[in-house]
Amino acid sequence: MTPIRTVAIVGGVHGNEFSGIYAIRRYQQQPELIQRPSFSVSTLFANPEAHHANKRYVHSDLNRQFKTADLNNPALANYEQSRAKVINQLLGPKENPKTDLVIDLHNTTSNMGACLIMTQAGPFYNQLAAYVKMQMPEAIISRDEDHLAREDHALLCTLGTYGVIVEVGPQSQSVLRQDVLEQMHDMTRHILDFVELYNTGALPPLPKRTEAYLYLRSIKLPVNEKGERLGMVHKNVQDKDYQAIHPGDPIFTLFDGTEVPYDGDSVVYPTFINEAAYYDNNLAMSLNDKVWIELD
Repeated sequence: MTPIRTVAIVGGVHGNEFSGIYAIRRYQQQPELIQRPSFSVSTLFANPEAHHANKRYVHSDLNRQFKTADLNNPALANYEQSRAKVINQLLGPKENPKTDLVIDLHNTTSNMGACLIMTQAGPFYNQLAAYVKMQMPEAIISRDEDHLAREDHALLCTLGTYGVIVEVGPQSQSVLRQDVLEQMHDMTRHILDFVELYNTGALPPLPKRTEAYLYLRSIKLPVNEKGERLGMVHKNVQDKDYQAIHPGDPIFTLFDGTEVPYDGDSVVYPTFINEAAYYDNNLAMSLNDKVWIELD
């Protein structure tokens, strides 16, 4: 078991997701909140220019710029692409990271509560998930594992040897909510406490099985041949993140009143329902399977 010696907490990857930005500011003003004896913690405000412009990003989504090939491509030089290269040097480089664990703080406009998103698999992540769920029963564990090689992952959190995303909502873009900010702080605290216990061999007995949601695919809003939207998320699905959708359940309502059913052949669980940031791609929601994380 290799100890975690360096942790980075990142906020403001998206400039209009305010909770992570204000959490980082608080940690900079009160570093004792994140300090633990067995490892060092740094903070990073990832995308200040986008925040100054009150936008998700200036030129392109910063959280899609961290594939190793893209980081090493000097032709990718817009603001976010250049900023990714700077962050890679601060936390990485990705091929040989100086940061053992990256905790990336995000908001969603979807009704997802406090969600721990893990982009990779392994014993460290399984124990972390079990501990966070034990300490914070309302937390949702998301296994957003697409089985890519680490160098092909585009997310900032994959710069570290380990990386997770703390995703909390619902919160509108460019606003703050006390309950959301407190949930973000609570989950971050539990992650840091876990690392301390992990390093010192003092983890309490963990649940042998932890409920989680495994990402399957994303689906788009109905559009015509011109790419114009024909409908919206069905009212029975809106705000029902993690609640089961059965084959034949209505998932979209067209503007003429027609209901469009889910045409899959198994029960799925939606997340990021009607996420405002994904409207540029007409993404309606992500579909997940309910799974169990098993500890030996």
